[in-house]
Amino acid sequence: MTPFVELDRVSLRYGGDGGTLALDQTSLSLEQGEFAAVVGPSGCGKSSLMKLVTGLLPPTQGNIIVAGREVGGPLKIVGMAFQNPTMLPWRTTLRNVMLPLEIVQPHRSRLRQERAAYEARAKDLLRTVGLNGFEQKHPWMLSGGMQQRANLCRSLIHEPELLMLDEPFGALDAFTREELWQVMQDLWIERKFTCILVTHDLREAAFLADTIFVMSARPGRIIATHRVDLPRPRSLDDTYRPEFVSLVHAIRDQISQVRSEARAAEAGAPPVAKVA
Repeated sequence: MTPFVELDRVSLRYGGDGGTLALDQTSLSLEQGEFAAVVGPSGCGKSSLMKLVTGLLPPTQGNIIVAGREVGGPLKIVGMAFQNPTMLPWRTTLRNVMLPLEIVQPHRSRLRQERAAYEARAKDLLRTVGLNGFEQKHPWMLSGGMQQRANLCRSLIHEPELLMLDEPFGALDAFTREELWQVMQDLWIERKFTCILVTHDLREAAFLADTIFVMSARPGRIIATHRVDLPRPRSLDDTYRPEFVSLVHAIRDQISQVRSEARAAEAGAPPVAKVA
């Protein structure tokens, strides 16, 4: 099967030839409808990878293919959600969710004539994430978790084929974060979009993803790929299953090892051998 997203030996250097090498010969591939997570130590290039896939940055070297075409600029088929919901305070929840429809074609051209249908779509999304009845509330009337639910709706309103999530639950408390994992899983099961989640939370990655890519320290590259074979839908009880815990510990050990190697390299000392 032809990959829906493919990075082939992609490198990214900021600041020209003498600048910082953020990614080095990074390769990965995703099938259409797959949910992938990218994890690694801080500064490894996870967010840079996200910008490359969406066409917000051009690679210094290598090729990026999305939906059968080489990426040469910002993609219209992408939805994005970040750690900060960035809700516009003067807009209601409904109007915040509908914002991409005013920007992304072909929805922008259709919005005036088909507003009722688009509003129905937005209300349906809000109902799916438990925000039924909050359509006319402004952001300051919503909790952080509720704002992030609305943010997810906004990223999906234009029915993107590819959803990019950059630490979307990182600023939330543990209980709200786990609740939104289940909301995100339900949205993905219902809509089957391709998704790439960038996260520092290894439990989050294992709960949501089909595939987890582990990155090295900067310059980032993929050093391991893990398949998550737990059946769906997953519950929070599954996070205590031995196979789930073993997977999280294995990934944590890999990241700890690359962090130790990076610190040793910076100090000019040989890396500390991993204790079995």
